[in-house]
Amino acid sequence: MSDRRLQVFHAVARLLSFTKAAEVLHMTQPAVTFQIRQLEEQFDTRLFDRTHNRVSLTEAGRIVFEYAEKIFEQYAEMENAIREMTDDISGSLTIGASTTISEYMLPALLGEFNSKNPDVRLRLRVSNTEGIVSMVENNIIDLGVVEGLVNNKNLLVEVCRQDELVLIVPPKHELAKNESIKLKDILNYPFICREEGSGTREVILDYLYSLGMDKHAMNTCLELGSPEAVKGAVEAGMGLTIVSSASITKELKLGSLVSIPLDPPLSRDFSFVRQRQKFKVRAMEELLEFARSYCEKHAKD
Repeated sequence: MSDRRLQVFHAVARLLSFTKAAEVLHMTQPAVTFQIRQLEEQFDTRLFDRTHNRVSLTEAGRIVFEYAEKIFEQYAEMENAIREMTDDISGSLTIGASTTISEYMLPALLGEFNSKNPDVRLRLRVSNTEGIVSMVENNIIDLGVVEGLVNNKNLLVEVCRQDELVLIVPPKHELAKNESIKLKDILNYPFICREEGSGTREVILDYLYSLGMDKHAMNTCLELGSPEAVKGAVEAGMGLTIVSSASITKELKLGSLVSIPLDPPLSRDFSFVRQRQKFKVRAMEELLEFARSYCEKHAKD
């Protein structure tokens, strides 16, 4: 039996959705359906009930799901036992990161780690915070690095550094000379925001609620899917926005954007997210220890 079929089955069973499983696996929905059909042919029984636009496990599906979880855990324990015996820090790790972190924090961190541990093969998956947490839940990735709050109590969440969020405007904007600004003073300006599921968007909404406002208070004019697109729209004079201070170093040096601290200040956590596993993988432990040291060293960057 192909491991891939079981991985696809496991994702669909966890999410109870072919569409969501396809997203986290970076597959098309027909490809997911094909893998499930092959597994059902292998067992000569249906594993899912698909009625009235709902997906649920059959009795056979529940049995396969229970064994799949044990199989994946045994695989990981086996690999780790061999590496412990050989004192080998090698293998492959799949890291997932939300968009802001993958573009502005991880390249330097992973580059340094890889130069010191060349036998560890690193793969990077990029999504918004919601997508990364889902990938960790479904064992699609080994480690997630996300922005904002993670509420899933079944996952281990470890804060690695603080990130300040600031308002950005073009240099000639009438607010550009402000030393700080209150949120109520920007409500009438066109506001550019990230897509739903973005950690940055969630943090801004929580900030609004903490000040006694709701999402309708902002004069939203555009919704864009990446920090680069958002910054480009602000530079073009289409509106203003709130972004991570880590994402605008280049623009501040070039003078194409101006950052203004918020009053009261707005910050969030960058966090490592991983499964609550009973075993430890040497390469993962080495990466985590390196990342902790890196974040501490660059905490004020």
